[in-house]
Amino acid sequence: MAARAGYSEFRQDEIYMMGLLHDVGKIGVPNEIINKPSTLTDEEFAKIKEHPGMGAKILSNIKEDPELTIAAHYHHERFDGRGYPDGLSGFDIPEAARIIAVADSYDAMSSNRSYRKSLSKEEIIAELTKGKGTQFDPKFADIMISIMKEDEERKQKEDGNV
Repeated sequence: MAARAGYSEFRQDEIYMMGLLHDVGKIGVPNEIINKPSTLTDEEFAKIKEHPGMGAKILSNIKEDPELTIAAHYHHERFDGRGYPDGLSGFDIPEAARIIAVADSYDAMSSNRSYRKSLSKEEIIAELTKGKGTQFDPKFADIMISIMKEDEERKQKEDGNV
């Protein structure tokens, strides 16, 4: 997505590293909560909501790249302001975190989880479309949707279905 958005290779690498490390704060959340197959209690969800702050604190110790804290801290903010931990909205959310939010959601939807099976590409596109302007920055949701559609077209051509 960062390449498609026109970022330099250096910035793409930074955002890639942020993506790898954005959930490091989950190390402080018990596995029973992370892997719970049913709905979380209010207390369990409160514990989950601590992971962005924990992750930012852990990553703040890497003095060579202070921006690593951005994605960890802000990746659960929502474009409409209903996210956490700070309730930021729109362009007040750092752009790198808005990219990571879409990528993280794609990863969650396309992976099997303890509480549900992975979604189909069509279902993921529908969820990204539904979340544009509310959960996601529309620009980055559109980029992810375009990437997914192009990937599907490429696979069909390789398989001789187009």
